Parts: sequence; C-alpha cells; structure tokens
Amino acid sequence: MALTSRRGFLKKAGLGTAVAATLPTPALSTAIRSAADDGIATNIADALAHPRTEASMPGLYPGTVVEAYDAQAVQDGVIDEERATAMLARSMRELTGAPDVTQAWLRFVQPGDRIGLKVNPVAGKLLSTSPSLVRAVIAQLEAAGIPRDSIVLWDRREFQLHDAGFTTEEFPGIRIRGTECKDSEGSFRDANGRLYSEDRIDKEWYYWADCEDSYDEETLPYMVNEGKHSYFSSIVTKEVDKIINLPILKNAGSSVTLCMKNLAYGAVTNTARLHKPLWAETCAQVPCFPPLRDKVVLNIVDGLIGCYHGGPGANPQFILPYHRLLVGSDPVAVDRIGLSIVEAMRMEKKVQDKPSPRARGFLELAESYELGVADINRIHHTRIDLS
Repeated sequence: MALTSRRGFLKKAGLGTAVAATLPTPALSTAIRSAADDGIATNIADALAHPRTEASMPGLYPGTVVEAYDAQAVQDGVIDEERATAMLARSMRELTGAPDVTQAWLRFVQPGDRIGLKVNPVAGKLLSTSPSLVRAVIAQLEAAGIPRDSIVLWDRREFQLHDAGFTTEEFPGIRIRGTECKDSEGSFRDANGRLYSEDRIDKEWYYWADCEDSYDEETLPYMVNEGKHSYFSSIVTKEVDKIINLPILKNAGSSVTLCMKNLAYGAVTNTARLHKPLWAETCAQVPCFPPLRDKVVLNIVDGLIGCYHGGPGANPQFILPYHRLLVGSDPVAVDRIGLSIVEAMRMEKKVQDKPSPRARGFLELAESYELGVADINRIHHTRIDLS
C-alpha cells in the first residue's frame, strides 16, 4: 500500500530537492512550517532527515488492526485477568499469523532486547492502563525469553506510575521508571536545588517549536524546563531498545488520546506550551523522531475499561467497559479504529451528533509523515469475539 513519501511531504511543505538533501541533524535544528500551516514553525525536518529503518513505524503490519472483544472481560467493574490474557494471546496470533503466542511475540522482540512498556497512569487507578493487562504482557514476554530485568515500565511521571498501581511490590523484578521523579522525601530537587529529572533527559534529542510558556516554581518540576525545546526522555533514547505502547481507549474532547498521544506527550518535557497551539502537530511530529519511530514495535490499546467523554481525566460518570483490546504495529491505524469506537459511543450517548473531521486531523498529518494509515477504508480491521 502506497503511503506519502518523505520527498512528497517535503515538496508539499515547500522544500526543494536541494534543501531535502541537506536537512540538519538534531544538533543543528532548522525549523520549517508544519503541514497544518498554522504559522508555528517546528523542527519536524530534523526528524524526517533521519533514514528510516526496517523497524520504523508503521512496523511489520502497516494498516492492520486486530480488535478482540469479550463481553465477560469486565464484570461489575472488575477486569477478569484470565480473559484479558486470552484476548491478548488471540490478538497476537491473529495479527501475526503465528502458530502460537510465543512465536507471535518473537516477531517483535528477541532475547537480549531491553523492552520499555509505555503505560498511561495519568488518571490514577480509575482510568489508567490496567495492571492486569500489563501482567499479561509481561508473562507472554517472559515466555518468549525476555527476562523481567530486561523490562521497564515507564511514563513521564514516576509518582503517577506508583499511584496507578505500578510498584515494585506489584511488579517484582520489573523496573518502574519515570522522567519526572521525586526522592523518598517527596522532593523534586537534590540538596543543591537541581531537579532530579535533569539526569533523565537527553538534550541531544528534542522537539523544537516556536512557542513557549513560563512556569511557576510549583509547576516547573512537572515540565522540567521552559523555553522552546521539549527534550526527549533518556528512557527512550538510551535505556530501551524496543517499546510496546499501552494506551487506554479514551477521548480527548471530540478526538482521542491513544497511541500517538501516549507516545508524543509521554516522551518529551515542556509539554504544557504545546497543548493549545500544536496539539495535533505534537501528536504527529514527536513520534517521527528515531527514538520513537524506530523503537515502537507494537501498540496494544487497553479498551477493557475506558471513557467516551471527560477524558483524558477520570470522570466516573463517563467511564465504562468497552470489553476490548486493539492491537497492531501501526499506531496511526490503531488510533483510527479507536477513534471510530469512541465516536460511536459519543454519538450513542448523545455527546455529539456526527463524526468530527477535525478529530482525525492529527492522524492524517501522521500519515503524511509515513507513520501509518489514517484512511479507514485502507485499514484491514479484524474483529474477534471471545465471549
């Protein structure tokens, strides 16, 4: 299936062949206008300058999404871990065509890989990636030869991971790691006043955008830095070889916060400045950089329990069981199917009356960067009912 080529994007963005041949490295940032043409320049050219690899998004199975459903997966608000494990195993076999679940996992990981599990703990225990699903992933990785000490559970904020139930007590032998972190006394700063998080960012890799914000002393530790740079976490640049993305099936206004948002806003600092002017661009452009583009091998959307309104926070009146998982190597295609599910629920619940073209804008932008398939008519969507 033909995706827009990098040369084609550059041509649309107004960059000629001579410029394309001399695009800068991350150390020599040169900004260009975003494809959305909203007037705010970013360094997306830096990302597009890096040659793609065999592992680059959309991965092994572009435009392919497996949806596993089990009406009994959640009962009285409680996830049935055995059923969730079976849903995951069946999805993996269906996606890959492998004869068993171990062989399916070995399409994506190999013994010796350092594996990062990117969960979403932002909304606490009510609406975060399910520990039950994560335990199922870890067990299947172990069966494929990945030892527990080669697995790290990560997100931006280490303390939110703990609050959502991702602790060493619950996940023995697994590293729990966040970019923004506190010491045992609850302080973000060492004795010299320096943020501990400074040691967990990689200033060789960054997303630059011509917008900025200033933060008070209370907010700064949650952003790490001010200015026009959003630095990548060293977790993704140095500490893992492959990433398995585990977002939740939930809305963000009329759109969704699934694979792309979980990666983009979870991997870099100084994000508050980006939400209003560059939400779609950030979701589509940050994953273009090699630390994400070339390392994210699999996306598993936790739709066991999700929401259709009030997201990305946890508003109990809008939380409900979707009883499903969405699995694919292509994060754009997975998000597109997830968007259709959330939109259908929003229309059923009378939150909106029809699909919003604007809601899928970040996916169409991501497709222009060759990260995956946004056109729902070109997505191979397989549904499995395990009820």
